[in-house]
Amino acid sequence: MSTKTKLNSKENPKYSESWLPVKQIINGMILLETGEYVTGVKVMPKNIFIMDAGAQENTIGNLRNLYNSIDFEFWLLIADRPVDIDVYLSRLQILYNNATNNAIKKLIMQDINKANLFMSAEYNVVDTEYYILFKEKRMELIQKKLHNLMSGLASAGLQSSQTSNNDLRVVLDNYLNGGEQTTFGTVM
Repeated sequence: MSTKTKLNSKENPKYSESWLPVKQIINGMILLETGEYVTGVKVMPKNIFIMDAGAQENTIGNLRNLYNSIDFEFWLLIADRPVDIDVYLSRLQILYNNATNNAIKKLIMQDINKANLFMSAEYNVVDTEYYILFKEKRMELIQKKLHNLMSGLASAGLQSSQTSNNDLRVVLDNYLNGGEQTTFGTVM
């Protein structure tokens, strides 16, 4: 068997999609080829270290209660998403263009330069996102588990929402690419 034939054979799939059990991503859930869904909640980050000691203990205690009440298999995931500050930079550019005072223009330009510096490859600024995911086949159980997770997180003072299609794509991209951001250019 030639090398080219080996690469194209079913024993040696060419793309990761060939061996991943993902059928599609729909309605904030990953549909697997087995008919099961992977979904969960995205938890908004909260810095407990800026809270007073009592609030910290309360948050940690409520999280402990939530984790101890979960009676199904789940995964805690952390994913990095590149920060997009294009809208912020556009607003700064408009402010710069409309400024009449040279001192104000200089301050705005400093902010623009600092933002561009943070976006450079040297700094690699990312938003860290937190997820609690689970796998389930029955839709009524999915809704119950989502409700229980979001209620438990709310009692700990944390905001959460069901994962979106985009969130799940970011999670898959993070794990398939080892957290590396792909930056393929156009070939002409």
